[in-house]
Amino acid sequence: MSTKHELILRYIKELSVGEKISVRQVAKELSVSDGTAYRAIKEAENRKLVNTIERVGTIRIEKKKRESIERLTYAEVLNIVDGQVLGGRAGLHKTLTKFVIGAMQLGDMMRYIEAGSLLIVGNRMKAHEIALMAGAAVLVTGGFEATDEVKKLADELELPIISSSYDSFTVATMLNRAIYDQLIEKEILLAADILTPLSETVVLSIKDTVKDFNKQNKNTGHLGYPVVNLKDKLVGIVTSRDIIGNADDEKIEKVMTRNPITVTENTSVAAAAHSMIWEGIDLLPVVNETGEFIGIVSREDVLKSFQTAQRQPHQGETIDDIVKKQIKVVKGDIPSIEFTVIPQLTNQFGSLSSGAMMTLLTEAGNRAIKMQKRGEGIAENVSLYFIQPVQLGTIVRVNPRILQMSRRFVKVDFDVFADDELVAKAMVMYQLFER
Repeated sequence: MSTKHELILRYIKELSVGEKISVRQVAKELSVSDGTAYRAIKEAENRKLVNTIERVGTIRIEKKKRESIERLTYAEVLNIVDGQVLGGRAGLHKTLTKFVIGAMQLGDMMRYIEAGSLLIVGNRMKAHEIALMAGAAVLVTGGFEATDEVKKLADELELPIISSSYDSFTVATMLNRAIYDQLIEKEILLAADILTPLSETVVLSIKDTVKDFNKQNKNTGHLGYPVVNLKDKLVGIVTSRDIIGNADDEKIEKVMTRNPITVTENTSVAAAAHSMIWEGIDLLPVVNETGEFIGIVSREDVLKSFQTAQRQPHQGETIDDIVKKQIKVVKGDIPSIEFTVIPQLTNQFGSLSSGAMMTLLTEAGNRAIKMQKRGEGIAENVSLYFIQPVQLGTIVRVNPRILQMSRRFVKVDFDVFADDELVAKAMVMYQLFER
């Protein structure tokens, strides 16, 4: 049976794109408390099903597919530029395809404006009207207003006209940054990207026996299977460890692990890997937004995804990417790494930031672990202290030293030098993710 939270999410998902909702409306419609409705709406906002806009309210928006996540809705543009809606509020849920800065003659501008685009322009009243007639929304910069005729036209065409106090260059930079961030987000692997779907997953029923497990094990070679009840709802996980010492006619229901740890389709692969290591499990069931079982993620799936991700070019650079591009390996029994401190990786005082140093350490430690052929390491616990600041332009050398290694954990000590002078010390505990 679905919880009230799941029912509200399902209700929101079935709303028409562009429809407004409120806590009071949802609470009354579904006979739940205001608190329950509020929490569910917040969850829907996190899942990008709705968008809450100041002075407008909460509206149902089109959930974007990951392959086109770099596109923004006009509602998101409104939030990014701290704007206000002058007209065309009903079109805020629509997605824009590109934006155009109107720093040219009207005739030239029209060559770039098309339906679904966004014109960024100041108080050029004729440009506002022409853009709307061409099917484009308008972002008026400098805090200027639009004429009543343009506002009325925007309402009729359901194309937003938004006003922002920022100048055109600043607004374009803000929108570029938002699209860039979404490019990075698109590259983050989620459980949905690597799972084996339910249609291809071998499952066992609570009425099956150990004999059925052994039969499936012989056919597929898998060491574990999800267990469902008579209504096909996930109720457990059974692995080869669970059936050891049990008779062939023993019911799976008696030996399975009940209430297994699950992840959602939007859980990152890194978080799923952490759960697997920490809990010592090889299989993670994946559930969707309403808690329905949709597939399974195995340890092998996670390892393959890590290896594939390392070989893929990135469209958007994170701090980790910038750090790794600076790294040079100094060969030895255990490789040291060298790194030049560049402006993007400094703090407000011009010295190497703690975040960049953490990436340096974990990367150096991972390289040392791989030399021992022990698989992927995930940093679990870090102790770091600077002896002195590391200045901009300095060449840094990191020397990792493995202190202790077990089946599941590796402890690595680090000495960090700048110009042959010790500038930092660190200790990192890694969890091993072996095949």
